[in-house]
Amino acid sequence: MTAFTLSSPDIPSGGTVPPHFEFNGFGCSGRNESPALQWSGAPEGTKSFAVTVYDPDAPTGSGWWHWFVVDVPATCAQLAPHAGAQGGAGLPAGARQIRNDYGSFAWGGVCPPPGDKPHRYIFTVHALGVEKLEIPDDASAALAGFMVNANTLARATFTSTYSR
Repeated sequence: MTAFTLSSPDIPSGGTVPPHFEFNGFGCSGRNESPALQWSGAPEGTKSFAVTVYDPDAPTGSGWWHWFVVDVPATCAQLAPHAGAQGGAGLPAGARQIRNDYGSFAWGGVCPPPGDKPHRYIFTVHALGVEKLEIPDDASAALAGFMVNANTLARATFTSTYSR
């Protein structure tokens, strides 16, 4: 059995997120570009993927969703650099972005409060047993997360950190 793995040529697992992936706003001045992501070893029966980036250390009481992509076709094994641009033109056909906690349907870069301990950014690809999630385009990240978890066959993840 092949292990289900996720990696990025742009962000090292267990390392530090490079500054150009930082948000551009709220006092941050990065390029707000999403990294390339690659996965392999999805289990048999995978019908689509969901990709999430989550900061459990955000001082909100509920963490912070930086990126949420659903309905990625099972034939895909990567997301290109800057696929998370507003409008979704860089995503695979059929994939869609759920509103992140910045309020946009796009990648929202890292931007922890100045002086906070390094925040963890958890990158996850979920292998799903359904082709499409039955959620509205304006679903909250919490609803999307519920439906992703309800349909997950397997997940692959890595974590990197960032601080200002």
